[in-house]
Amino acid sequence: MRMRRIFAAVIATAAFAGLGLTGAATATAATQGAPSYVTPSECRQGGGIPAINEPGNLCKGGTHDGETVD
Repeated sequence: MRMRRIFAAVIATAAFAGLGLTGAATATAATQGAPSYVTPSECRQGGGIPAINEPGNLCKGGTHDGETVD
């Protein structure tokens, strides 16, 4: 009887851990799917340099590195 309770607790813990990992992966995927735009001043405030004359108009460096400058 005691083994059944321990086994059930282990299974429940594993199930909850799996749900937590799935939720985190879904949240990360949703965040990465949306394009991100920053203004030239936001790029500079984040420590980057807006490269608006280069292909892609990206912010280079800082916290907004790789984001499109709009």
